[in-house]
Amino acid sequence: MLWNIFKTDTPARQGLVDWITPRKTFEDVILPERTRKQLRDALTQIEKRALIFDQWGLGRKHQTGLGLGFNFAGPPGTGKTLCAEALAHTLGRPLARVKYSQMESMWAGESGKNIAAVFEETRSRNAVLFFDEADAIASRRLTNVSGGYEREANQVINILLKEIEEYEGVVIFATNLATNFDPAFERRIRTHIYFETPGPEVRPFVWKAQLSPQTPLADDVDFEALGRDYEMTGGDIKNAVLKAAQMAAGEEGPDAGKSIHQRHFITAIEEVLDARRVMSQSLYDDGNGNGLMPWEPLVVAARLEAVEASALEGREETALVANQVTALTEAVNALQTRLRGGTFIPLPAWATGTIALLVIAAVAVVAGVVIP
Repeated sequence: MLWNIFKTDTPARQGLVDWITPRKTFEDVILPERTRKQLRDALTQIEKRALIFDQWGLGRKHQTGLGLGFNFAGPPGTGKTLCAEALAHTLGRPLARVKYSQMESMWAGESGKNIAAVFEETRSRNAVLFFDEADAIASRRLTNVSGGYEREANQVINILLKEIEEYEGVVIFATNLATNFDPAFERRIRTHIYFETPGPEVRPFVWKAQLSPQTPLADDVDFEALGRDYEMTGGDIKNAVLKAAQMAAGEEGPDAGKSIHQRHFITAIEEVLDARRVMSQSLYDDGNGNGLMPWEPLVVAARLEAVEASALEGREETALVANQVTALTEAVNALQTRLRGGTFIPLPAWATGTIALLVIAAVAVVAGVVIP
């Protein structure tokens, strides 16, 4: 028990990523030809890495920057996450998706160590490392540093940049707001691929790709009209298809005679687009129309969750130390009583050392809990 009090290590670095066995392929996503070509070029870079760096000698000429970093940028629902999985599937490698809620830590310096641990584990398993919603971790470094939080955030970005520079595997960043990236990432990421909202000529195919051959469609369904009249991402279309199916299934009558009509799709589209407009509005406003940037709630939420989890453990450690200190205080009081009575009992060396260590542990644990 005393060892648990004196130890300074934080909990083991596990659960920092979700390990995904890729099942999606590039056949499962409808993309503009330009984006598809960029993805083919990205695969070529990966498959020909040995030729470029080993046989052609560029690996001996350049000791860093040999990794294959890709930035998938574009609006939500345009296929970035799906394509990251498809790329890993094509390579026959597992996909390691970073969990930001586990990455952030209230302990000074621990978030940076977590990043290094993620790269090391992914390297050992020859996996594709995937930072989804990368705005939460790769945002611009702060120039006006006034406290521990700002210093820690900048340190995390510096460590991430260093790991990317030294990493020789495949790492993918997906972001909705590439302009929030620290400029140093642009120099370290080999290829930037933009995922645009599909145009009217592509959207009818996206609609059809979201349906199963078993899905019952009424004769009035017109995907050409839906694709022409409504500007939507692939994610929007997926949600609209599911909503339309729920509407059709919920109508009165026997299930055998039910099918999805054009009216179901149109109503579902309107609901999806209304929801998107609501979500695009800032949830935080100072009264003057100044809200947080869309990426900031992600950072705040991830750090808050991590701090709450770590603080709970810290409180448990503090309670344990408090009990030990209380017992120690009672022993010291008893000793003082005996000394005042003229009875002197010399303390052995181990007892003196234990008292000193308990005091140091109490100060360290309490300080760790209260420092943000």
